[in-house]
Amino acid sequence: MSEDERAIHALIDMWMAASKAGDIGRLLDLMTDDVVFMAPGREPFGKQEFAAISGAMQGLRIDGKAELRELQVLEPWAFARTFLKIAVHAGGDTNTVERSGYTLTIFRKADGRWRVARDANLLTDRQKS
Repeated sequence: MSEDERAIHALIDMWMAASKAGDIGRLLDLMTDDVVFMAPGREPFGKQEFAAISGAMQGLRIDGKAELRELQVLEPWAFARTFLKIAVHAGGDTNTVERSGYTLTIFRKADGRWRVARDANLLTDRQKS
């Protein structure tokens, strides 16, 4: 595994840990200023809206697992196809929303650091097993 691949693996791990901790500042630091997120049923949005959405989710507990299925590095760009399983807990395990599916993330390296530049999220609700 190359140094760039290790750095992107670490970025994904940091993203998942920051999401679980509700660390919005850390998440914002892991993305480019011109980041674009795409999710089903809504217009694409950027960093400012991501911060607002994340702020509105304070108090929720997020658990998840990211399984990297493909990673290609074409410096200063890279892309990853990841399978995610996410559980969002509100007020205990009785109010849990579970989602799973694929994401396609484009990373850009700037100032020696990889960051999320584009993210297409295809997660859908799933039955709790």
